[in-house]
Formats: sequence, structure tokens, C-alpha cells
Amino acid sequence: MFRILGRSMVVIVVMFAVLASSPHPLLGQGLPDLRTPRAPEAPHINGPKVYGARAGHPFLYRIPCSGVRPMRFSVEGLPKSLVLDPETGIISGTVPKAEGSYRLIIKASNRRGRSRREFAVVVGEKLSLTPQMGWNDWYTHYTNITDKDIREAADAMIASGMADYGYQFIDIDDAWERKPVTDIAALKGPMRDEAGHILPNGRFPDMKALTDYVHARGLRAGIYSSPGPLTCGGFAASFGHEADDAALIAGWGFDLLKYDLCSYRKQMKDPHSVSELKAPYLKMGTLLNGQDRDIVFNLCEYGWGDVWKWARDVSGSSWRTTNDVGAVKGDLLPGFYKVGFANAALDAYAGPGAWNDPDYLIIGADGDPHNLAAGPQPTHLTAGEQYSYMSMWTLMASPLFFSGDMARLDPLTLNILENSEVIDVDQDVLGKQGKIVRHTDQEFILMKPMADGSTVVGLFNISEAPRSIKIDFKDIGATSAVTVRDVWRQQNVGRFGASYTAEVPRHDVMMIRITPAQMKRGM
Repeated sequence: MFRILGRSMVVIVVMFAVLASSPHPLLGQGLPDLRTPRAPEAPHINGPKVYGARAGHPFLYRIPCSGVRPMRFSVEGLPKSLVLDPETGIISGTVPKAEGSYRLIIKASNRRGRSRREFAVVVGEKLSLTPQMGWNDWYTHYTNITDKDIREAADAMIASGMADYGYQFIDIDDAWERKPVTDIAALKGPMRDEAGHILPNGRFPDMKALTDYVHARGLRAGIYSSPGPLTCGGFAASFGHEADDAALIAGWGFDLLKYDLCSYRKQMKDPHSVSELKAPYLKMGTLLNGQDRDIVFNLCEYGWGDVWKWARDVSGSSWRTTNDVGAVKGDLLPGFYKVGFANAALDAYAGPGAWNDPDYLIIGADGDPHNLAAGPQPTHLTAGEQYSYMSMWTLMASPLFFSGDMARLDPLTLNILENSEVIDVDQDVLGKQGKIVRHTDQEFILMKPMADGSTVVGLFNISEAPRSIKIDFKDIGATSAVTVRDVWRQQNVGRFGASYTAEVPRHDVMMIRITPAQMKRGM
């Protein structure tokens, strides 16, 4: 698989030729608008600057670093219980037993230069000190997912360079289990063994071998279940077997559990009761905390009972706030805008270790649940809409899980997913979700404060024509001259006194980083 970032322009031309050989909604408009500059060949360490882990548990972290390979890594201050592979940049071992912040200096070098970055491993109870990043299979494979698909996705995450920008989870969604009612031979059979252990279906012959495969690449593996008797797809779930399942997925080596409400609602006396909604998540969260490995807990119950108000209490690291983004119908605006508008209003509830989750990034090519045989097809979103999608999710400090086809990562998709400055906005250690500055029928503005004192602002044109969008600096608390930087294009725009106005095309975005001029001089 080719990479377009940090490679020669010849490779870009080749990839455009591949793209042109298949239908794509952008081809009629000419070549796609690639805003992210080509990454330098010298090393550049990306991803989070802080990482949460629990004392005494297994540790695995692949240093995200773009640039030409081969590359050599070193780490200053690495605890004795952790080991670095200097060629791959994978840190593994056991989390130190003493709680506290272990401050490291990560270094990378290649024939083109060097890079260094401060990085803190914080040993305590909180995981996901920055939003999780990775890939989930659902919107590509739906109920057709296989062991082979997961392995290939892990390989693609490395080969495409996504792992070099901080994407680390490879998540299996629904349909790895057996199904009680089905005509598909691979899905048939007893749902559990005599000891009560859930049995994977015939498409997943060895779960431990699968997680070992993912871990060998420095990536982390996620899995799915439901507190009900059956999952949303009608497969076996965890009702009545919660302790068995928590121990089993830990033993298999999974690092994340997505827990989907699904059929549990039929077990509830009152489907709107907060205490009844909370109970199964409290049970599973407690069980996961008792395992001998870190397992990120992602609550998926679609925002019922104002989950953002109590998800922390049940050990949730992230929680879905709305219906599935793929099920939300659009009108003049694609459905992801509606999901984003709803999620953006919940900024008060997010922070380090606990994130509002508006669902996955469906860009590039994805599947059709009503026609799985057709395979993934190119998105109908325009380039501007896809840049807007990614911009909104990063400004909201959302988990960034791509759910498109990892086998069809075209130049535009990678250009959107692999922008180090955009990802820095999402992964900022301050952990603030962007606030709504203005929302009208014509425009939507989000403002996200950053740890270094700067502010990132998204100017979204949600009208049907190009539009001038103005941000007054007093609206974001700036009282003096500022410098403005175009985050997508990674270039300074200039110095401004009281306001900034951008010309933004239909359904598009201008994402800017605003830095007080006096702070910039002192940096």
C-alpha cells in the first residue's frame, strides 16, 4: 500500500491514477483538494503528549512518528519495567507499580534529521487522558467482519502511515459472536461452552492469536458486546454472563470494550429510568476495573438518560451522545452535521479521561448495510464536507475512529486523517471540548482553548453558497493583536487586530489557530 505523506510527488501521481480508475464523486470536479502539506522526510513525533495507565498492568505504546524509514528511537527517563524497541518505536512491558507522572523525552532520528517530544506516562486510575484514536470495522463490514479483515486493517494502519499519526486501536464491532437464528454456517453453533464462556463464530478461529497479531504491530485491539441477551445484530451478548465475558476478553488480550445497549432495553421495566440504564454499565465497568489489564470502556447507549452526566461514575472513558451517525438522515446538510451540533452542546461534560463520543468518521469508502455484497463504495460527501467532518470532531475533542475501508485509503482520505496539526487539536493535553460561539442557519463556529494559551476556531459554512465568515477576537477572549494560522494548510495567514474574516465555500470549513502576538514572541 502506498503512502502519500512524506513520499515523492511520483507516488502521489500514481495514487491519483489508481483513484481515477474507479468511480469517485470528486473526479467530475477535478482532482481532490489536498490541503494537508506533504509531510517532511525528517522525523516528526505526533500523537498525544500524555498517556494514562494503571499500575502493574501490561503496557504497549507505538511511538507515532512520521518521516522516512528506517528510523531509530530512544527514550530518556523510561522506567525499568518498560522496554523500547529502537527500530520500531514500540514501548512494551509492565506499568510501574508506583502511581504518579513519569516524564519521558522521546527522540527519533533518520537520515533526514531528528525529532524530540516530551511525553508523560501518568500511572493512576484514569485511562484515555486524550481521546482514543483508531479504526472500527462497522461502517465498512457490518455483520460480514472476519479475522482476516481485522489483520489486514492492522497491517494497513501501519502501511498507510495512520499509526504514525496516533491511530492505535483496531476494533472489532458486532458479529464476531455466534448467532442463534441464522442460515450462515459459519455463524451457527452453541453460543457458549459448558463453562459459560462465549464462543466466537467460525470467522474468528482464535481470538488470542488475533490480539497477538495486532499487539505485535504496537497497536491495541478492541471488541464489542451488549448488556442484553443479544447484540443489535442478533448475536450472542453478555446478559447474565458479565463476569465471564469481562474475564474472557481480558484473557484474550483486548484493550477496549464497546458496550452497546441493544436488547437490554427489553429487560428494563422503565426504558427511561436512569438507574436502570446505569446499572448494567456500572456492573461491567466494575468488572473491567478488576481485570489485570487496562480496558478502555466505551458506553454505547445513544445518549439515553443524559449519559454524559453519569458515565464517569461507571468508569466510562467515552460515551455515545446520539444515534448512530450512519443512521442520521441528512437534508441539505449531511447527517453528520446534526450529530455534531448535538454533541457540541455538551462541552461541559468532557475532559481528560472522559469524552463525549459522536460516533465514527465515515469518510473515504464505506459499506451499505442493505447491500453488503456490493462492497464498500466511495462516499457521497464532498471534499469540503469531509474536511468539515474531521474538523468538527477534532474541535469537540472526540474519539477519532475512522470507520471507512482500510483497503481503499485514497489520497483525499489520508490527507484528512493524517494532518499532525489537526490531530494536535484533538489530542491537546488541556482536554477541553470546543464551545459553540455562533450557530445560525448559515454558519457554525466552534472555539477550542489549547494548553499553550492559543485558541483553535472552526468557521463552518453550512449554507448553500460561498460565505464570508467573521470571528471577532473579543468573542474568544483575545484582547490584543493575534497571529492566525491555517491549521489544515499548516501555514500562517498573518497578524490581525480585532477580527478575522474567511471566505468559506459551501459546506466547508476554515480551521484557524489564534495565538496572542505577545505570547508568540515569548515562545
